[in-house]
Parts: sequence; structure tokens; C-alpha cells
Amino acid sequence: MPDIRIHRDHALGLAKARKVALQWAEDAEKKFDMACTILEGETSDTVEFTRSGVKGELIVAADHFQLDAKLGFLLGAFSKTIESEIEKNLDALLAKSKPAAKKAAGKSSKK
Repeated sequence: MPDIRIHRDHALGLAKARKVALQWAEDAEKKFDMACTILEGETSDTVEFTRSGVKGELIVAADHFQLDAKLGFLLGAFSKTIESEIEKNLDALLAKSKPAAKKAAGKSSKK
């Protein structure tokens, strides 16, 4: 069983979800020295990530993200902290990617 399992539903669609996943992978590479590989599929993508002591994948679908990671012995003691940081980063990217709220219907226009 993975040490870290995170699931996030979203309503972005696959194209926008791919952009979020790409940004997540770029951030993971820069901040945590991860090696990330993106495998594109028809209905979902998989971002595989690895570094010393960590191996996992992020499934990117049109309506959700599913991250599973296995931590090595030394990092296992910090699994809750690492999980919290991943959740914070993914949630921030999802919040930035939400469509702007539509203007209230029925507003009168200038004549």
C-alpha cells in the first residue's frame, strides 16, 4: 500500500487538467529534485515521479487527480508532512485553474 494517497475531484476537463499536472511536475522537479515523466493517454495521463527515497505516480483524468507515492525508510517518518505539502501544492494549482466566476445573469447593459 502506498505511504501517500491523495485524491482530488475537479471539473477542469482533461485538457486543463493536463496543464495543472504539467505545472505540478515542473514544480516537483524544481523544488524537490524529482525526475518526472508524463505518459499521455486517450482518457487519462500518468505522471511518474521518482528520486532517492520516493517513487510514485499522479493519474490525471478529466474529473480527478489520484496521487500514490511510496516513501523509502528514511522519508517514511515524514510521510504526514510530505503528504500535507503535496496536498497544499496540488490544491493551490487547482484553485488557480478554476474558471472565473460568471457575471451575475440579468445585469442591465448600457443603452
